[in-house]
Amino acid sequence: MDNFADRLLSAIEKKRSGVIVGLDPRIDRMPAFIITEASSLRSRDESLRFAISTFHRLVIDAIYDLVPAIKPQSAFYEQYGIPGMLALADTIEYARGRGLLVIVDAKRNDIGSTAEAYASAFIGRTMAFGIESVAFNADAVTVNPYLGTESLLPFIETCEQYGTGIFVLVKTSNRGSADLQDLPVASGDEKVPMYVVVAKMVDMLCQRLIGKRGYSSVGAVVGATFPEEATRLRKLMPNSIFLVPGFGAQGGGAEDAARCFDADGMGAIVNSSRSITYELPTLEISKEDFYTLVRSRVSKMSKEINSAVATGIRD
Repeated sequence: MDNFADRLLSAIEKKRSGVIVGLDPRIDRMPAFIITEASSLRSRDESLRFAISTFHRLVIDAIYDLVPAIKPQSAFYEQYGIPGMLALADTIEYARGRGLLVIVDAKRNDIGSTAEAYASAFIGRTMAFGIESVAFNADAVTVNPYLGTESLLPFIETCEQYGTGIFVLVKTSNRGSADLQDLPVASGDEKVPMYVVVAKMVDMLCQRLIGKRGYSSVGAVVGATFPEEATRLRKLMPNSIFLVPGFGAQGGGAEDAARCFDADGMGAIVNSSRSITYELPTLEISKEDFYTLVRSRVSKMSKEINSAVATGIRD
């Protein structure tokens, strides 16, 4: 399979958008037409899986031609137990069938064989009874770097083998990230924030997976809520694609997110979740109006991001 970064960049160019949509299932905030139909099923488990899968099929149908990828947040599926995880598999399969790349936001990691198992589950393959099979079949997954370089190597090796990708947490969008990520630590003869040390580690590791277009399948999570830090990190990780959370509900704007892009107008994807799929005018919204609303929100966000990036390049 082709390098993940190359596939993602091609999808961005095809859709003319660096916007991706996050999928965070919240049953109590879904439209009534979903809940009514789900509630008619025989069991709670069936209702949960149906509601989550059906809701996200509708979202995907509304946006598949506008964005290069979706980002399911694993925790929001996991909170509903086995039905939620089955719905995650449903969502991934449906999105891939619609031609979208899938980045599972799971923030996983551990050491040794446990890291290998996480990598196999989300972006690799698993052997069972002599047969190689996929579990979640995502194109990429977010990973936590705080167990060190050795904990990232199993993911990188899996990416090499299967043409998949990872996004390493570097400077996350939450305000509390400063508690650890901004701590000054020694780096040579100077002290720098912890996120700079992590960025240098990512830049070193990403060299193994650079594609034809100069970007690596080892990307970085960099929040739109920290634009000054994003500017610094863009220089430290020139070959990494940035996955940019924090736009919209968390306070990041288009101009902030634009700091994560390179001079060529590429190198980043900007995520929005709640402000696209929820915050509905009423839960009694019709299926048709919901479809139109989601689609219009994505189009508006894409225009804002594209305009901000183009302005940054001109400046």
